[in-house]
Amino acid sequence: MDLELLTSAQMAKADQLTIAGGRPGIELMEQAGAGVADVAANLAPMAGAVIVICGPGNNGGDGFVAARLLEERGWRVRLYLLGQPEALKGDAALAAQGWVGPIETIEALDLGDVGLIVDALFGAGLARDLEGPARTLVERINHWRASGSGKVVAVDVPSGLDGTSGQVRGVAVEADASVTFFRRKPGHVLEPGRSLCGRVHLAQIGIGSGVLSTIRPQTFCNQPDLWRSLLPRPQTAGHKYSRGHALVVSGGPWMTGAARLTARGALRAGAGLVTLASPREALEINASQLTAIMLAPCDRPEELEDLLSDPRKNAIAIGPGAGVGQATARLVLAALGAAPASRSVLLDADALTSFADEPQRLMRAIHRAERPVVLTPHEGEFARLFNGFGFPLESNPESGPKNEMSFHDKITRARTAAQSSGAVVLLKGPDTVVAAPDGRASVLEDAPAWLATAGSGDVLSGIITGLMAQAMPAFEAACAGAWIHAACARSFGPGLIAEDLPEEMPNLWRGLWVS
Repeated sequence: MDLELLTSAQMAKADQLTIAGGRPGIELMEQAGAGVADVAANLAPMAGAVIVICGPGNNGGDGFVAARLLEERGWRVRLYLLGQPEALKGDAALAAQGWVGPIETIEALDLGDVGLIVDALFGAGLARDLEGPARTLVERINHWRASGSGKVVAVDVPSGLDGTSGQVRGVAVEADASVTFFRRKPGHVLEPGRSLCGRVHLAQIGIGSGVLSTIRPQTFCNQPDLWRSLLPRPQTAGHKYSRGHALVVSGGPWMTGAARLTARGALRAGAGLVTLASPREALEINASQLTAIMLAPCDRPEELEDLLSDPRKNAIAIGPGAGVGQATARLVLAALGAAPASRSVLLDADALTSFADEPQRLMRAIHRAERPVVLTPHEGEFARLFNGFGFPLESNPESGPKNEMSFHDKITRARTAAQSSGAVVLLKGPDTVVAAPDGRASVLEDAPAWLATAGSGDVLSGIITGLMAQAMPAFEAACAGAWIHAACARSFGPGLIAEDLPEEMPNLWRGLWVS
């Protein structure tokens, strides 16, 4: 799969540019329908009928082409249309002329003796919630599939799914496979869209990659090709000091484990040195658990500033197990204000929640610092921090359609938070989004479910901090850290606990460097 993720509007622009360049739209539709027919043919049993359900737009036109091609290959095909044939326009009308079989109305839909449904009702650009007959039809398709009667192939995205946000517009088809064109959309990788799409197949339909230079997409799938060229590699002439020195701030005696997980993650990520800054009351506990990681006493912001007076300590992580309150807030402000400005700062967990009542204070400090900063909230921390900052998490249902910064648009939320704060924002979840203040964003699409375990996020913070200690830029470090974190979990498998994650990294590093 290619890295770029195109919004519905950007995909429409790709179509327009290609047609303006001399490629007729009906040719693109023919290629799209052929891609759908190929996938459907691999899933459809020869014994049962194939039903193609078409909508009134170009998505329905793709369905007409697929129906014709499947019938030519020997399948028994029945085609149903939502609306009237004479209402079809443009390329969809041309595609409908190629179908010589009957066009049945949705009211006559018969799901008996059916092995496969091709959902060609609505595409990724759906701008309203499904209601009335369309909603009833989608619910009927889902009930049929849930009964085990057969499988569903969606054209572009399952009908009812917003291709840009990955959210459901009222109700959406639950598909076994989806066939999309040229490039995937955010809705294919953001939840719940990812789960609704089934296996996504990408069909090339004659749109050249040159259109991307005009469209200039800013959203990408988080894969190694996005950041591999900036991944740090040990050099023959290098030494531990040239690989950076990460500092991790520990909490009190009852909360030391989180910071140690972060520190070990930073060490495994390649930082040459890692120091744990510990309150004196927790020194003995931390000392008994550490070997390669160094230890330094730190109770007050002034002591943290003394530690940071050494410019070789070029990356710091605060938050895991730090404790919520003004003491942690003061440590964060000290870290943000300490020279040099090139030092990277990662704020997670308690470091974020400590500013829930005064998020403007944190945002001002980040902007003043003018240094690389990464924030790594989960959804609850994000809401506490950015809702208090005036971030519009949800529009008023009485005010009409949800605006662009709706609670339901994860990429827009993360991107707007990054632009507001001046920091790279990593919004955690099964579809982790990383957004930079300059507008770039990535989506991690394949994190395993067993990654949701206590301490997992602490290791992630350490991996990112360790990469930044080696001078990897903040956005790429956050993207790489999220991907490496998930890949380690996937490699270990079910039964994973947080302590396992750093130990999976050596094999992963070898694979990344070799490839």
